Amino acid sequence: MLKKRIIPVQLLLNGRLVKTKGFDSFRDVGDPVASSKVYSSQYADELVFLNISRENRTIESLLSLIERVSEVCFMPLTFGGGIRSLRDAEQLIKNGADKIVLNSVSYEDSQVISQIADKFGSQAVVVSMDARFDLKANRYRLYSQCGTKLEEPSIEDHVRKVIEHGAGEIFINSIDRDGMMTGYDLNLIRQVVGCSSVPVIACGGAGHYEHMKEAFLETKVSALACGSLFNFGDNNPIRAKAFLSNYELQFKKV
Repeated sequence: MLKKRIIPVQLLLNGRLVKTKGFDSFRDVGDPVASSKVYSSQYADELVFLNISRENRTIESLLSLIERVSEVCFMPLTFGGGIRSLRDAEQLIKNGADKIVLNSVSYEDSQVISQIADKFGSQAVVVSMDARFDLKANRYRLYSQCGTKLEEPSIEDHVRKVIEHGAGEIFINSIDRDGMMTGYDLNLIRQVVGCSSVPVIACGGAGHYEHMKEAFLETKVSALACGSLFNFGDNNPIRAKAFLSNYELQFKKV
């Protein structure tokens, strides 16, 4: 049985760690390097860093952070936000990233996925998808550009396309549940897992460990990403794994 993973997500805005609600209402929650050091001591399986600046959509802020984080972290590091080309990915991986996250460019130029996967392997390419439920259309819709631009493809079509081009993992984020701490959107997770032949990471909604248990046991998701759960309250990956291990969920031994 493949081991499940718990992945803290660090949202970056102007060099600071922030939390959001519905991809808005930014709240400063600290220094990303200090936070990363804590997560390393708490045996997180991976760390994901996402630049969510809507003005500075380049990798410069990620490059300025990656070296400092690499000095205090001893786990796989994944960086995304503003990656537009193979060269961008090369710079990040050369400087310490184990994986990169692509979002907006996957709609605009899917060949970038292929180029990065061909050079570094599919395991280094995560494609992120931000989804919101459209009540009028009675279906989930995908958005790019930090949740501001509606995209045309259905979830199924986009998942299949990015996998065909070399994506090794899918990162699905619920805009509706972002920062709400009311639980993961299980229907959204099931829909993505149901059409994906690669591992799926789900994000958005974790408020306590019961929410994680529910998502792991009621869907076939491979990993759960958390932000608010670990930013607010006395919660951490060690305690999360201890709780979830009581339900026959297997995690990497530390």
